[in-house]
Amino acid sequence: MSGTAQSTETLLSLVLPQLIVMIGAARIFHSLARLMKQPGVTGEIVAGLLLGPSCFGHLFPHAAMALFPNAAAPPISIISQIGLILLMFQIGTEFSFGHLRAGRHMAATLAVAAASITVPFGLGFGFGLASAPALAQGISPLTYSLFCGVGVCITAVPILGRILRQFHLTSDPVGVIAIAAAAMNDVVGWLLLACIAAFATHELSAGFVAWKIFALAAGGAVSWYVLAPLAAAAVRRFPVENDRLDPGLMALVFCLMFGLGLYTKTIGIFTIFGGFAAGLLFHRHSAFVAAWRTQVGQFVLVFFLPVFFTFTGLRTNLLALSAADFGWLAVLLGISIFGKIVPVYLAARLAGLNHFQSAVLGSLMNTRALMELIVLNIGYDLGFLPRGVFTMLVIMAVLTTVMTGPLLNILLPKMRRLQDDVVAGGTTTMLVG
Repeated sequence: MSGTAQSTETLLSLVLPQLIVMIGAARIFHSLARLMKQPGVTGEIVAGLLLGPSCFGHLFPHAAMALFPNAAAPPISIISQIGLILLMFQIGTEFSFGHLRAGRHMAATLAVAAASITVPFGLGFGFGLASAPALAQGISPLTYSLFCGVGVCITAVPILGRILRQFHLTSDPVGVIAIAAAAMNDVVGWLLLACIAAFATHELSAGFVAWKIFALAAGGAVSWYVLAPLAAAAVRRFPVENDRLDPGLMALVFCLMFGLGLYTKTIGIFTIFGGFAAGLLFHRHSAFVAAWRTQVGQFVLVFFLPVFFTFTGLRTNLLALSAADFGWLAVLLGISIFGKIVPVYLAARLAGLNHFQSAVLGSLMNTRALMELIVLNIGYDLGFLPRGVFTMLVIMAVLTTVMTGPLLNILLPKMRRLQDDVVAGGTTTMLVG
């Protein structure tokens, strides 16, 4: 056996045990989370944290080092990033632009979206400025604070969509407003992240902004006038049969997805966003979306996503936080939770929703989970979020997602009881309390 083949076999023997543990643990905790009426992805995130230095690595350091050696980190990182591209593609295929219009609920949607972005971003930015001397020494305070702002203001559209389906809110006005506002939140969040990354790497200038706008406009025009018709023609040429995709169509989609990833990377908007842009090209083709979700989407969720969660968990060490860090963590949790729920509640009330509808909206918009972890890993990889703050933000992402289910179990029966009473009295669905 040649030296190259032997080194490949050695590396493979390091990666395969990790994949076995990651996938198995994620599936077990997914099932446990569902039993506890939580989104399965919450359990997968917890599984990733338990496999890291917070639990397994602390209790069994030698076993953890043997299972997760540094030599295997590069291929695991690449697997996780490819998984994110595929996941963002799936999110793009399921993205509905109708949510951004929201019909007669547009005023409430705009108010909730604005409140869910501006206030949390301001609070996160303030937290960054206050904590930078203690938590982010050696990092630009402004850059660090801007990343904290984005980390606090983000809302997770994919997980929110699952929660809406789980609680039968997809056709309720509150659910429509929540998913539309979250979509706006995500779009603004990604744009903020791109601008902050450019600023942090000293690339933000008038020329850079002009180039970015031109590149985005050019990419959008090519996508709209060239790639979208190409996608439609490909779907017609290789129609879905028996809920299965033609291999030729799948190959074309993968090439398109990765090609757009390279383009978005080139213009500085992160490779994974190319997956999302590719997904948007196919979101109108419902048969394709359904078949992709069945054939490829399940594989992404079962194989790739646990790798990403575990990779994040290996970076997160809860036990490394000091007593002073826990004080900062308490502040971060306070501004993240109340800084989301309270402004959204007030915006919804001003837009004409009643007390329970507004409280449900605040609880829904507080969901962060997966999108938050993607943002945090970008900030960490760029070197603008220190490990301690990265850990605090991961804890915040998990807790704000976990608390959504219990809050909805308390609030939804009261909201629906009030709706039933009002409907029985002949009043409109949009209530004023």
